[in-house]
Amino acid sequence: MGRESKVSPKYDILAVVTLNKDRVLSGKPLTLLAQNEEEQKEMTDDIAKALKAEIVRMKTNDFLIIRE
Repeated sequence: MGRESKVSPKYDILAVVTLNKDRVLSGKPLTLLAQNEEEQKEMTDDIAKALKAEIVRMKTNDFLIIRE
C-alpha cells in the first residue's frame, strides 16, 4: 500500500553516488558520477562521514546518503 500524500518521509536524501551517467540529474539531491566501483565506495564513505549520515545501497548498485 502506498503512502498518504500528507505524510512526509522521516529522512532526507543528501546525495546519490552512481556509475551510470544517465542517472545524473540536476537538483536536489546532489548526484555524483564515479568512474569505477572503488571510487564510488570511497566517495560514498567520505561524504557520509563528513555529513554524519547513513549509506543505503540500492539494487541498482547506486548509493544513497541519507540522514534521519
